[in-house]
Amino acid sequence: MGENLDLFPVEKREADEKARSARVEARREQRRERGEKSAHAYRTISEVADELGVATHVLRFWESKFPGIKPLKRGGGRRYYRPEDVELLRKIRHLLYDEGYTIKGVQAFFKRGGASIADVVPEVASDMTEAVAELRAIRALLSDDE
Repeated sequence: MGENLDLFPVEKREADEKARSARVEARREQRRERGEKSAHAYRTISEVADELGVATHVLRFWESKFPGIKPLKRGGGRRYYRPEDVELLRKIRHLLYDEGYTIKGVQAFFKRGGASIADVVPEVASDMTEAVAELRAIRALLSDDE
């Protein structure tokens, strides 16, 4: 995973997200070719960890911090995640890794009922970030004129 150190933080984040998305899509395509599970099937912790690009211990940690994640546990303690759990984990991952939230910040986000479109859909969030940057540049230009 080559670091894009030459890029600005927003561009680097976008490049990293594109690379991660490409890896995830490649894994999904491999699963489809092998005839694996449907989108509505339960997933093991390893499958979810692979899909999200995080380690299994991270998922176990998130379970302890976010009560909304409740995988089904079978004999031997094996975890099976419902599609709703996977979607919630995907949102948590996005907020932590892509948006820079802390664990406490994500907990507060969910307590507020936070599910604005900009927080969940990365394309909208990046568009908003660009718009804010443009507005700041305009404000700087206007303040220089005074």
